[in-house]
Amino acid sequence: GTLIHEGRVGVDVNLEQAQTCALQCGLNLLAQVKAASGSLEQIRRVVKLNVFVASSPNFTQQHLVANAASELFGKVLGTDGVHARSAVGVAVLPLNSPVEIDAIFELK
Repeated sequence: GTLIHEGRVGVDVNLEQAQTCALQCGLNLLAQVKAASGSLEQIRRVVKLNVFVASSPNFTQQHLVANAASELFGKVLGTDGVHARSAVGVAVLPLNSPVEIDAIFELK
């Protein structure tokens, strides 16, 4: 119901806090897939992650923020969690969130 951290990475939020946010986004995505399909075993593969990081203009480690979610999918799904990914910096996200992730999953 509430954000773990708020603000822009490199200003209000540090790298480690942003990675925690990305990890939580990944957990939320897995929870949504489980709710929709009944089981994480229904995931054939993770196709792609799009990771948006609200960051200061001089912050250039969006890829390290995204790694937290990517690594989660690898730990939970093994080779089925291997995916394509984009990680981009943006000026602001809804609700002043530092990280937002959308994903495409292929189900069995």
